[in-house]
Amino acid sequence: MKKLLLICLAISMALTSQSQTKLIEKVTKTGDELVIPYEKYELANGLTLIIHEDHSDPLAHVDVTYHVGSAREELNKSGFAHFFEHMMFQGSDHVADEEHFKIVTESGGTLNGTTNRDRTNYFETVPSNQLETMLWLEADRMGFFLDAVTTKKFEVQRATVKNEKGQGVLNAPYGMWNEKTIAAVYPYGHPYSWSTIGLLEDLDRANLEDLKNFFLRWYGPNNASLTVGGDVDPKKVITLVEKYFGSIPRGPEVAKMKLDAPVIPADRYISHIDNNIRFPALMFTYPTVPNMHPDEAALDCLSEILGTGQSSYFFKKFVLTQKAIQASVFHPAAELSGEFTMFVLPYPGQTLADFETAMRQILDEFAKNGVSEDDLKKFKANQESNTINGLASVSGKVSQLSRYQYAFGNPNLIKKDLQRYLDITADDVMRVFNKYIYNKPGVILSYLPNAETAPAKPDNFEKPTSGVSAFPKTDYTGLTYKKPTNEPFDRSKRPVSGPSPLVKVPEFWETKFDNGIKVIGTKSNEIPTVAIQLTLVGGHKFDAADPKKSGLAQITASMMDESTQNYSAEAMQEELRKIGSSINIYANRTSTVVSINTLKKNLDKTLQLAEEKLLRPGFQQIDFDRVIKQQMEGIKASQQDPSAIAGQVFDRLLYGDEHIYSVPTSGIEETVANITLDDVKAFYNKYYSPNLGELVIVGDVDQKEILPKLGFLKSWPNKKVALPTLPPARPGDKTKIYLVDKPNAPQSQIRVGYMTDLKYDATGDYFKSYLMNYPLGGAFNSRINLNLREDKGWTYGAGAYFSSTEDPGPYQAYAGVLATATDSAVVEFMKEITDYREKGITDDELAFMRNSVGQRDARSYETPGQKAGFLRTIAHYNLDKSYVDQQTKIINTISKDEINKLAKKYLDDDSIYILVVGDGATNREKLEQLGYEVVELDAKGDVIDKNSIKVDK
Repeated sequence: MKKLLLICLAISMALTSQSQTKLIEKVTKTGDELVIPYEKYELANGLTLIIHEDHSDPLAHVDVTYHVGSAREELNKSGFAHFFEHMMFQGSDHVADEEHFKIVTESGGTLNGTTNRDRTNYFETVPSNQLETMLWLEADRMGFFLDAVTTKKFEVQRATVKNEKGQGVLNAPYGMWNEKTIAAVYPYGHPYSWSTIGLLEDLDRANLEDLKNFFLRWYGPNNASLTVGGDVDPKKVITLVEKYFGSIPRGPEVAKMKLDAPVIPADRYISHIDNNIRFPALMFTYPTVPNMHPDEAALDCLSEILGTGQSSYFFKKFVLTQKAIQASVFHPAAELSGEFTMFVLPYPGQTLADFETAMRQILDEFAKNGVSEDDLKKFKANQESNTINGLASVSGKVSQLSRYQYAFGNPNLIKKDLQRYLDITADDVMRVFNKYIYNKPGVILSYLPNAETAPAKPDNFEKPTSGVSAFPKTDYTGLTYKKPTNEPFDRSKRPVSGPSPLVKVPEFWETKFDNGIKVIGTKSNEIPTVAIQLTLVGGHKFDAADPKKSGLAQITASMMDESTQNYSAEAMQEELRKIGSSINIYANRTSTVVSINTLKKNLDKTLQLAEEKLLRPGFQQIDFDRVIKQQMEGIKASQQDPSAIAGQVFDRLLYGDEHIYSVPTSGIEETVANITLDDVKAFYNKYYSPNLGELVIVGDVDQKEILPKLGFLKSWPNKKVALPTLPPARPGDKTKIYLVDKPNAPQSQIRVGYMTDLKYDATGDYFKSYLMNYPLGGAFNSRINLNLREDKGWTYGAGAYFSSTEDPGPYQAYAGVLATATDSAVVEFMKEITDYREKGITDDELAFMRNSVGQRDARSYETPGQKAGFLRTIAHYNLDKSYVDQQTKIINTISKDEINKLAKKYLDDDSIYILVVGDGATNREKLEQLGYEVVELDAKGDVIDKNSIKVDK
């Protein structure tokens, strides 16, 4: 009888499970068709579950997307969807405050959340044995969130969001362009008329009751989709999702929004002044169509023809003629509407009125010329390449499935999505050009560096600030909070993870060409692409040979991306765009990099073009004049950007003026002015040599297939170049504060640090110091970030890190903080570093570090880019792949005592540079009261207080 009862119970449970969750569809893949396989289910409470099974890496990616973004907000309550995203990381009934980030991080995972106009999503990528824990976390904040909300959490996150806006919008060059534009494009009260991050006055207006109502109205399971992908068993996923999500009550029903397209009756001229910029900007914006509208793809194609690449109208009209440093066109589309934007950044000394005329002339020219077959071929090749490359990771595939589901209710749209681009005709492009853009009214924004710069035309439109909105309000009455009860398991108990998955270091092959190039590669055939990276060691280091011409390495690399002996720069780019490939050459502090990316079917043609760019540069005077002007003007512009100022001045403080790293890779005005075309030719002839080369190959090719295609690299003559030996950095002095005045800045950029004697090593003190610093400044849950962001609400993010190569590097802490909290933030930085140095790591922090860093390898080798980075490290530092095992052993065995000794050894307490870039009027006196000497600098790092000790010259 007992056995019979158990059988009946099992049958009953099975039937209950079947009634709870129903299969909607199953999509499989056959052959090489473009499809992301999945199974789609719906739970009884309305939650959509999508499962993508992919065992190529021992990872699981979890995405919960709620179909609510800023478009569901109301007039005078903007920014709430994004604000709410922040609140959802602040704990729930069974997950303590700050624990969400900690649990995911110590599981070896990464996580985040994002909000846009139409949806909010939360996602984690973790080793596959952590899947149940992630589902438990996400279910807890879906079903058990509100009772954990406190006024203190609410106020801290309100401050954090305001700091995010300060850092990313108010204190960033051109940060306000979108907010100003959409307020003029959309009618009063339209939910697209405000930015996702919201208006500061609206954030101040929000209260705790608003937050609770927002959750109850929009965060029900029936307004969400849960997408799980990776190394998972669908049957087990269904069981776990039913367990954790199945009992969460259904929320209010949500209907899709349907709003009429905005209509602009006549051109609207608006302007905005931003003291963070050097170049004025002129932007035309036209309202267009929503995502997946039949006209969207043709508008995207139009934007690329007008404003992408060296053959585009905007490049030829403005950049090639050296009238502007940048010009482009883009067309983002959302669920309810889209915007087609043309913009140009003129060099100073010209009028925006003239640029308005020129931009309108471009449209006249296009109307006359029409669309060529080459235009279509380039656009379609680029779309195909981007689509395929977007499937390189499980997160990329899950994100696509999730996006198609929330927006269109159908995850199986990737093939249809690409095909609509491949089917575009010239007539389609001309039709949408005439329908939406040509001779149509738009918003013309003049973005000005100061009040003395004239706009294109005087403002004739002002954003309404009062009146009656024509858009319906959300009914928040009658909402009740119901939590699951009488469940057959204890949600307060965190799931026990299974054994860590076996992580295999990618198998790779190595060889060396006779001319000195080291070659390392691995086959990766998940997508039909090949990525090749040739690194020439040296880069900005070689500028040390003639510091008066610093910036030469970067200028030379830029010139390598221009004309060759057989192709103009435009012709070269056109050939690459026709096959959807890219070859980019750039220089950084320690190297020059040739980066090649292509679909496998176009590998041979791409390598022919790479040979041309690398071995037959054209070095034309006309290209040089344009490149040098762009470099010079870019340097001047960086002196307006608080973040760029902080980075450049801090390097000068750290290294001292006798060291080449005290000068940015781009150079400074005085040094770039000395560079000639002959200098570029000489630099190339002297320092571009195969014996400095490290070649990494990752993609759908093996060693036997790829090596015969690299004959041009094998035969490249060896110049036997030796790397320069750099002098030591300037010795540290007693701790001082250095202040760069940025009048009226809403935030202060803070850097705290000093030089170390640590050089990169994979298993010695450098690696161990990374482990030591992890709880202090290396993780989201580090002491520094929890203090300044989560406890105080002064910053959007803060941290600290060691940074060395084969040369010693600095230890540096950083944050952008609320201007009024500048002095207090400096105090907290110093307190956290000093306390950690003196008192050391806690047992909990040691365990957290071991779990987090120790399980990271599951995420280390998934994508071609990650594999390339791993191989580059092996090649550059001559490592054996066993170094990964040695690091794992160190992580698992390093003692608390050893970490504390490293803290005392490498966390300086006496010779620290404290740099503040912010409003001097607000901060100067407060900083002086901290007891440190305050040295005032200009934006270049020169001392302007003659009574202070000067920076070394």
